[in-house]
Amino acid sequence: MNTNKKSRRSFLKKALALSAASAVAPSVWNNATANIFEKKSFRKAGEKVNLACIGIGNQGGSDVFSMFNTGLCNLVAFCDVDMGAPQTLEVLKKFPDVPRFQDFRKMFEKMGNQIEAVTIGVPDHSHFPITMMALGLGKHVYVEKPMARTFHEVELMMMAARKHSKQVTQMGNQGHSDGNYFQFKAWKEAGIIKDVTAITAHMNSSRRWYGWDPTIKSFPAAEPIPSTLDWDIWTGVTQPHAYNHDFVNGQWRSWYDFGMGALGDWGAHLIDTCHQFLDLGLPTEINMLRADGHNPFFYPMASTILFKFPERANMPACDITWYDGLKNIPPVPEGYGVSELDPNIPPTSVGKIQPVKLNPGKIIYSKDLIFKGGSHGSTLSIIPADKAKDMASKLPEVPKSPSNHYANFLKACKGEEQTRSPFEIAGPLSQVFALGVMAQKLNTKLLFDRKTKQITNNKLANQLLTGLPPRKGWEQYYKI
Repeated sequence: MNTNKKSRRSFLKKALALSAASAVAPSVWNNATANIFEKKSFRKAGEKVNLACIGIGNQGGSDVFSMFNTGLCNLVAFCDVDMGAPQTLEVLKKFPDVPRFQDFRKMFEKMGNQIEAVTIGVPDHSHFPITMMALGLGKHVYVEKPMARTFHEVELMMMAARKHSKQVTQMGNQGHSDGNYFQFKAWKEAGIIKDVTAITAHMNSSRRWYGWDPTIKSFPAAEPIPSTLDWDIWTGVTQPHAYNHDFVNGQWRSWYDFGMGALGDWGAHLIDTCHQFLDLGLPTEINMLRADGHNPFFYPMASTILFKFPERANMPACDITWYDGLKNIPPVPEGYGVSELDPNIPPTSVGKIQPVKLNPGKIIYSKDLIFKGGSHGSTLSIIPADKAKDMASKLPEVPKSPSNHYANFLKACKGEEQTRSPFEIAGPLSQVFALGVMAQKLNTKLLFDRKTKQITNNKLANQLLTGLPPRKGWEQYYKI
């Protein structure tokens, strides 16, 4: 046997065993890490975080620049399954001397003792295994939203984060460190936002799968794999698929097997503060009210999903109704005014979000007030205008954010701040999306037991909480 292959196999066996044990045996892990990697020296004042970036094209590339621009990190490694493809070139040109890898496992093997933290900006289906290995190896983790593709994967990620409590975690919903976060928190604490009974969240911009044929009977035909792409690693934990260009470069978001659709893509930018500060947790019902072009392969052309949350402490039961689709426009209250698109919303991999009839946002209905909000960090306003004028003198001062989402993560790695979207907060939110996607896929109503975390009215749906078994060779990430 080749010595290098044997050495790598030995490393992976140790690392993955530790990752699998991470949620139940932190003391074992702490002892074992010393045998694999050098111990990290005590951090000096002003010292930068050694950061590896996994996924450097499209959103992953945006994360690279956003982290670098904080001035708080050293970029020590890049990993991308399509290294050298057009979407990676901007990063590679800017940082030509950073070591490059296509396999995250090889990256950890070769450079693990130089890496303190990672960004994970890859397709939704690959968030889980990379996160689990990184946490198991003692690395801080910044992973794009949503945290993972299945309810169970998110559950395991939260377990691992709890056991590796010294490791910092952050989900990449950038607006969770901007104006809306601090305003919602201040208004909730001051009693301005209270007794919320209903929330409308809407994303009616064009999606990648609009225009596709929803009557398809199979996945698209196989195509030649690009020379730059390692398709085996891209496939990851999912069952095998033949390569097709409509599976990669953002198109993955269109398919149930790989992505989380419009809800998983945009929900974390719309209902994140509502979910956290109203302590919504998990719903008791998820009801599909509309599913235009429903099919078993990719997401509907329009979806309306009703999530029902029970009473919590002194807060009333609350419904969230999600709308997506170009013509699936939700009703708005009298005095809503103009729907503006926040110019600060970052561009997607296909460019800036284009203004539509009703731009991405939310409407929050309480017993006394109605709040109108946009996406990401966009702040709320009280509607109608005359009511806002009456309330102006009662509104509390809202503190400014001390750090954007990327700086917040890196400062937390340095022990200077706490992350605002750690797994304990982002996990239940991501599980709401996983439940919504299951209702979309089955086009049915689901009843959910918050205590047992089981679906009680649909055996197939209950099995989908875990999802299909991982592909052979990737099972170890799920063994906790």
